[in-house]
Amino acid sequence: MSKPSPSLPPGCIFRPACAKDTWAILKLILMAKLEPTQLRWTQFRVIEFEGRVVACGQLRNFPDAQELGSLVVAPKWRNRGLGSYLMKNLIKEATQPAGALYLECMGWLTGFYTRFGFVSVSWQDLPKSLKVKFGLSKLATTLFRIPLSIMIYQPKDEG
Repeated sequence: MSKPSPSLPPGCIFRPACAKDTWAILKLILMAKLEPTQLRWTQFRVIEFEGRVVACGQLRNFPDAQELGSLVVAPKWRNRGLGSYLMKNLIKEATQPAGALYLECMGWLTGFYTRFGFVSVSWQDLPKSLKVKFGLSKLATTLFRIPLSIMIYQPKDEG
């Protein structure tokens, strides 16, 4: 019998999403009040427990960058390490060159992402494809004073 992952609670499985996960992913995204566009199940990784999706996250590919997004853990499953497990694995899966992995989050979540090597970056420093995508967010931040933060992954030097 295989040992359960030390990073996931017993019975939890981390896997690529499949088509049947579409509604469960959408439900998590809407429950977290995240933007429900650009959700392609093929880009998602999920954590399931007893056949139910309890956490998800995705990697979106752009011509000149990659975005880590839609990271959600169901409320009953929070504070058990699922978000951290997803972060570590999505970063590991990122296929773009180092320094080209971005995310956008509510300002109060920057501390969580900083633990994984993300640092704040200004909208002006974004690659062209993300300036377009994050342009509406920048407008909302300005007009409605929504505290959004854009971050870039900067791995620590190993050495």
